[in-house]
Amino acid sequence: MDNAATNPTAAPPPNGRRAALVFIFITLLIDILSFGLIIPVLPHLIKNFVGGDTSLAAWWYMAFAVVFMAMQFLFTPIQGALADRFGRRPIILASNLGLGLDFLMMALVNTLPLLFIGRVISGITSASFSASNAYVADVTPPEKRAQAYGVLGIAFGIGFVIAPVIGGFLGEIHPRLPFWAAVVMSLTNFCYGFFVLPESLTPDKRSAHFDWAHANPFGALKLLSRYPQVLGLVCVVALIALVHMVYPTTFVLYADYRFGWGPLMVGVTLALVGVLQAVVQGVLVKRIVGKFGERRTLLFGLACGTLGLVLYALAPSGYWFWAAMPIAALWGTAQPAAQAMMSHLVDPREQGRLQGAVASTSSISGIVGAFLFPSTLALVSGSHDHGVWAGATFFIAAFVLGISLLLAWYISAHLPASITAATVMTPGPDITEEVAAVTSELRSPVQESEARS
Repeated sequence: MDNAATNPTAAPPPNGRRAALVFIFITLLIDILSFGLIIPVLPHLIKNFVGGDTSLAAWWYMAFAVVFMAMQFLFTPIQGALADRFGRRPIILASNLGLGLDFLMMALVNTLPLLFIGRVISGITSASFSASNAYVADVTPPEKRAQAYGVLGIAFGIGFVIAPVIGGFLGEIHPRLPFWAAVVMSLTNFCYGFFVLPESLTPDKRSAHFDWAHANPFGALKLLSRYPQVLGLVCVVALIALVHMVYPTTFVLYADYRFGWGPLMVGVTLALVGVLQAVVQGVLVKRIVGKFGERRTLLFGLACGTLGLVLYALAPSGYWFWAAMPIAALWGTAQPAAQAMMSHLVDPREQGRLQGAVASTSSISGIVGAFLFPSTLALVSGSHDHGVWAGATFFIAAFVLGISLLLAWYISAHLPASITAATVMTPGPDITEEVAAVTSELRSPVQESEARS
């Protein structure tokens, strides 16, 4: 009888790697769905707490975003070090449970301070994304990691297409209903992980001890001093994270100011973004990396993103904005390629700390972006400029992404050829087909045990 089938804490055997990847895909998808459910209603909930004052609600919403990212910056490295010491599974489970408690507080509380505390809890425990990246590095061969990270991109795409629509529908029924739905999904995810998700990090690959010197956010960044090339790639990823903040912090207001879009047009656009992201990361990443290698894929993605953002800034109407979206969507090939390249350069015992350091730098980027882009849009809208400079936020984003392109070109030019060269991919179905096939074959540990015995 197979021990992995009866013990979910055991590392998956080689022939179980594809199933393990599907497990983590489902875990991450449920997390994204629970997050996405509250996107349409959280600002309105905050607005109700401050007596309907939109300006005051905006400041509170910015404070919520900043504190969430600050907590991630402080605590994600700790969770990364814990994941290297004790395994990925307990950290993912703790994250799911923490998110469930956060959503429960949002569903019940009637004051802003308590809602704020819920966001602090969520930020402290929100390690599922970085732990999932480390998990993928554990169970995936080096030459297929970019493709595997593309699978996680599918989860993001599906989650952010479906969840905001469902959240908006539930919010029309009752403003707290999306939060209760998020509670159910997060706690279901915890139960799913507890009974099904296998551990990915075998005991022989775990850190010998938990080191506070590396677990604090600045100590985690010191890890990168031993890997100068990784440090450069982390800076690239941090700039990517900074640029991404232009969407959640300004897109809704920008679309209303520049194009006169209402909620329906914004919802349709976000759904289209999710579809394009799923196609790019789920289908194209495998082909592009296989043909051109991770370095060229990274540079290609950053170049497309830079061009797409410039076109966004110049778009005189919403239809021109839509026309630029397929170009900007190809930016999605950069992140999986960068993640894969970093994972090749770091010892297996330090993958969790690597992802913690990446998450910390991305949190810093998020904090900067939460101030940079909204303040820029406020200045533009305050001047009533509806011309070219109305797209100033996207011009700034394109400039920053262009810097990341130059940095990525310089750093990756000095990497070993074994990492940057194109990989010969064995023929097979697209990763989306693999996910569907494996998902249909998933059985509970008890069923698997009975079948094998």
